[in-house]
Amino acid sequence: MRVLLTGGAGYIGSHVALVLLERGDDVIVVDDFSNSSPEGLRRVEKLTGGSIELVEADLADRAAAEAALADLDFEAVIHLAGLKAVGESVAQPSRYFRTNLNSTLNLLDIMRAKDVRKLVFSSSATVYGTPDADVDRLDESQPIGIGITNPYGRTKAFIEQIIADVQQAWPELEAVLLRYFNPVGAHPSGEIGEDPAGIPNNLMPFVAQVAVGRREKLSVFGDQYPTVDGTGVRDYIHVMDLAEGHVAALTHLSPGVEAYNLGSGEGHSVLEVVRAYEAASGREIPFEVVAPRAGDLAASVADPAKANADLDWRTTRTLGDACRDSWAWQTKNPNGFAPVG
Repeated sequence: MRVLLTGGAGYIGSHVALVLLERGDDVIVVDDFSNSSPEGLRRVEKLTGGSIELVEADLADRAAAEAALADLDFEAVIHLAGLKAVGESVAQPSRYFRTNLNSTLNLLDIMRAKDVRKLVFSSSATVYGTPDADVDRLDESQPIGIGITNPYGRTKAFIEQIIADVQQAWPELEAVLLRYFNPVGAHPSGEIGEDPAGIPNNLMPFVAQVAVGRREKLSVFGDQYPTVDGTGVRDYIHVMDLAEGHVAALTHLSPGVEAYNLGSGEGHSVLEVVRAYEAASGREIPFEVVAPRAGDLAASVADPAKANADLDWRTTRTLGDACRDSWAWQTKNPNGFAPVG
């Protein structure tokens, strides 16, 4: 299959590109490199022996998107392009709405004009907002869009609704919405991984930078939650399991819109992640407990049963595997994709 991968040079996109190439698909990546590097895709080509057709364009710009995709031939789209930092979205809400919504609207219009009917969308568990206190694990029957605490999450919920509305008007559209929980880890080669710009927004890359000496200590936001050790609990999914989930979704598309959780179904606390990373790296991770962040949930864990059953997909890698692979990436690439020195 010829697959258009939007945002394909990013952390998740580069791993999806690798899995697609290993499967024998043709991969076209469109990216504006606002939070990624072409070096990641060069390494994917080296790892797989495949080649990626690369198009640099901002999909949120209608004219640029149409010009970039006009002459491209593709059969399916995996849509990962967008801004993704929760804190930044609170500070820059209009930028987040404009970028994430416009890029999707432009893409959907171009797909319809080309009669490309297959779409896998990168959504997020943030669409569930603040779930009821008695909900142990989140499944797809939970309401979405209620109690979302940041503009980033709202853009994902809005886009899910946009795709559903477009499919009502275009019944041939085959769409899957993948609600990620917490992607972590790296390719086991250590050649590609998460390379956040500036201060990492997610736990594991911050822990990795503390372990490698780039940062002095980790801030743990709150230790009074009703969890195993008082720190927040999340469902951490290895990025390779996540990438394989996209390919599974691509092979199980049918007319309509379906949502699936991509998670392990197991929760780990912040301190459990710290201990696992210490074990993988052999380094102590200094930390201090600071005030909890407004809007943070005590726990967010997936019920992945629907994806297990319908997509024939499940996670096979552990938190320990993710820490090991993250450490391999961090030690080989202390400055990410930027050259050392």
